[in-house]
Amino acid sequence: MKGREKLWSKLSSAFLRKWWFVAAISVGIVLLGIIIAIFFMTWFNLILHHQLVLRRGAQTFELWSKPPVNPIYKVYIFNVTNADEFLNNGSKPVVNEVGPYVYIETWEKKNLRFHDNGTVTFNQEKIYVFNEEMSVGPEDDVVVVPNIPMLSATSQSKHAARFLRLAMASILDILKIKPFVEVSVGQLLWGYEDPLLKLAKDVVPKEQKLPYEEFGLMYKKNGTSKDNVTLFTGNGDITKFGLINNVNGISKMTHWATDKCNSLMGSDGSIFPPHITKNTTLYLYDKDLCRLLPLKFLREVEDPNKVPAYRFSPAHNVFGTPDENPENKCFYPKGPPYTPSGFFNVSLCQFDSPILLSFPHFYLANDSYRTAFDGISPPNETEHNFYMDVQPLMGAALSAKGRLQINLAVSQVVDIKQVATFPDIVFPIIWFEEGVAGLPEEVTNLMNLATSAPPIARTVITALLIAVGLLLLLIAVWRLVRGANRLSSLQLATGHIPPQIKPEIPMCNVKQ
Repeated sequence: MKGREKLWSKLSSAFLRKWWFVAAISVGIVLLGIIIAIFFMTWFNLILHHQLVLRRGAQTFELWSKPPVNPIYKVYIFNVTNADEFLNNGSKPVVNEVGPYVYIETWEKKNLRFHDNGTVTFNQEKIYVFNEEMSVGPEDDVVVVPNIPMLSATSQSKHAARFLRLAMASILDILKIKPFVEVSVGQLLWGYEDPLLKLAKDVVPKEQKLPYEEFGLMYKKNGTSKDNVTLFTGNGDITKFGLINNVNGISKMTHWATDKCNSLMGSDGSIFPPHITKNTTLYLYDKDLCRLLPLKFLREVEDPNKVPAYRFSPAHNVFGTPDENPENKCFYPKGPPYTPSGFFNVSLCQFDSPILLSFPHFYLANDSYRTAFDGISPPNETEHNFYMDVQPLMGAALSAKGRLQINLAVSQVVDIKQVATFPDIVFPIIWFEEGVAGLPEEVTNLMNLATSAPPIARTVITALLIAVGLLLLLIAVWRLVRGANRLSSLQLATGHIPPQIKPEIPMCNVKQ
């Protein structure tokens, strides 16, 4: 018995025990592979979120604060070619769309200030440089367009006392102000001295004065904005990454009927919270639009460098009436009458000027608004829709074409002779396209790597660990089984003792 115990102890410690250890290690490797398969993307997302947070020195911060792109701003103007016939004879207005007039933009966030609550405040700088080579002509090109300051004033006076309308007619006559003006493209965009605004500056009470001395559709927008924009850096809550917290210390607008419609918590269009899905609604905020513009998933696309992206675009009823889109009811705090479908009325936030925004060529609006003019081609989605391509994992905007049209809702006022024959009409002024074709290749290469590498790495690492673990487990089991068989054989050989032969007693020793 002592020999058997000694042999068993020897075999179990020197031979079998090491293979039990190998088996345990192999099971651990397999379990590690399973754990990595389950939690790899969670760990990757933690690293991604840390890298995305806006902070000085981080690559994301550098790309956001000074984007390595030059957006292109294109302007198309509806030049009125029969202004006198329209006013004097009631002829159908004829417009000639001229453009594009192209500007190359440079963006940079200025005066950056970080706060302890995970936000950063900045002033947005946008520099526009005219590019005549890409344009149809110089900024000196002359166009005829509706006189927006005058027609805004006359339309606002429609429901005023009659003597006020007559007084306005006298003022317009003295100043020789007409319903249409002949200005250069540069003046229309960046500003020209308007006699009505100059008069208002001298006679209007200080608290009611307009914040500008000249009129221009892009007046004082070439340079650094005075607005202090504060947005979330993602520190502490990555779901708010890139969303606006407040503008000039104000966290919501006051123009509309509900807090939801007054909300400012949207993106400026450069970055969005990560992990975007096809069910996500993106919200863009623009001061001139006076609201958040919701964008819905349209389709999957690829950028020129093969980075997969989701294309988002406004829903077809985004500017619908409350009957078509109940969510828009809050944009009518005074109730009906409603702005026609396809238009958004920004008069409440644009000093009561009857400005209606739409998509170019009245896209998504009733076609009767387009056919009220000669010279406007039918709209199409490719050229006149608003879209943005976003990398869904990181929420980075890859390319975009922001397109909007500025229209003036003119009201006929019979007591003001200058516009007595001007019918109620939605008159198109200009439409613009602000676009980014794509990001630099070195940036998209990093995005492609961040998008494609993690799933591949997870698959490869998981497969390798499980394969190695299973292989070691099979070897260990095989060696254990073989060792067990060997042990059994050794035990059997040790236990088989042949019968002992008794020695014969010599006969001589037997007593007789």
